[in-house]
Amino acid sequence: MAAIHSSGNVTTELNLVRFFRKEGISHWRRHQKIFNVRPDFIFPKQRVVIFVHGCFWHGCKLHRSIPKTNVKFWREKINGNKKRDIAVLRKIKHFGWKPLIVWEHGIKKYPEDVIKKIKKALN
Repeated sequence: MAAIHSSGNVTTELNLVRFFRKEGISHWRRHQKIFNVRPDFIFPKQRVVIFVHGCFWHGCKLHRSIPKTNVKFWREKINGNKKRDIAVLRKIKHFGWKPLIVWEHGIKKYPEDVIKKIKKALN
């Protein structure tokens, strides 16, 4: 697990950057802090934030798995991440920003749908 980085993941964030460039989506910033939260991407003009959720770390209902060793620790860790995600989304909404969650499996399997979702949120 130590080899998994929290940002700059090739299968998630960096693929999304490639899609943004390919689709001509601009004026985004990565990891810019707002309200003591650091979303993966923000679009300041449209007040849209994007969180890229990894299936393992955020407990994806389709792909979640708990390692067979230290099960209690991993359950608590992932449940804590999910609780924090809910609190962060409430905070972002409270300040008038529109949060968008993009799942790792969506970027890998359905990139066109992810881009449509993002473009819709930006308009």
